[in-house]
Amino acid sequence: MALRIRFARFGKHKKPFYRVVVANASSPRDGKFIERLGTYDPFQEENKLNLNVERARYWIKNGAQPNDIVKFYLSKLENA
Repeated sequence: MALRIRFARFGKHKKPFYRVVVANASSPRDGKFIERLGTYDPFQEENKLNLNVERARYWIKNGAQPNDIVKFYLSKLENA
C-alpha cells in the first residue's frame, strides 16, 4: 500500500482551504484519508501552514511519500 502526504481541498468556490493528509495513493484527492497532519490557508497573511512536523516525519520514516508541494513546505519549515 503506497501512502502519500498531500493536500485535500475544502472550502467554498474560489475560496479554497486545504488539509494536509496522509492517504492511500489510489484514493481520490478529497476522499478517504488515514490521518490529518495540518492545514493550509492561502488567504491568510501569516501562518498559512499549520503542520505537525513530528507526525509528518513519522509517516515519512514509515514509507509515506510527500508530493512536491508538501515536500517544498516541509523543507521550508525544517530550515526555519
